Amino acid sequence: MAKILVVDDERDIADLIKLVLELKSHEVRVETDPENAVSMALGFEPDLILLDVVMPGVDGYDILREIRAQVSLKETPVAFLTSKNKSLDFMVGLHMLKVDDYITKPFGKKDLQDRVEKLLLKNH
Repeated sequence: MAKILVVDDERDIADLIKLVLELKSHEVRVETDPENAVSMALGFEPDLILLDVVMPGVDGYDILREIRAQVSLKETPVAFLTSKNKSLDFMVGLHMLKVDDYITKPFGKKDLQDRVEKLLLKNH
């Protein structure tokens, strides 16, 4: 069982992701306010962070930079969850920002579970 933080401003999507990952016996917390994402991560100390990119105010790129600046979170794997699916978006996320995975919405239950398991195995 891993601890997973889901940061997505859309409550329905965040709750669905939580439900899907809890089926695999993970402990999942949801943060729908991007302003609170880093403080929630610091308190929860997740094994993985699933982070939406497009959110009001602070976007996922900014949150990722803040996460990487925290000593206790620096090595925590982060996967973007986003509807941004152009090649440039992938390049920015995976190569420039060094995000661990780039999961595009919509995604299937099994695909999400498999990718989360792969990220958790890779980092343990």
